[in-house]
Amino acid sequence: MNYQIKNIRPFIGSKDYELSKAFYRALGFEEIILSEQMCLFKVRENLSFYLQDYYERKWVDNSMVFLEVDDVDQCYKAKSENKLVVLS
Repeated sequence: MNYQIKNIRPFIGSKDYELSKAFYRALGFEEIILSEQMCLFKVRENLSFYLQDYYERKWVDNSMVFLEVDDVDQCYKAKSENKLVVLS
């Protein structure tokens, strides 16, 4: 390969766009509004995804996002203090 991959950004649909945006902001992602129906959420330049105000049940129900942190206990504590519901 004579080139380097710089980034990969998945597109994620949402049943409740406003609730989904609030959830990702609470996780600490920076929201960049691109249009009324789409925004970019990022932590740093090469860690981001697009959230769409679009819902297709079969697609959304089959979508998954894996978020890995370096200290799960600290993340749980920080998000619990902010009243973010943490599923285990």
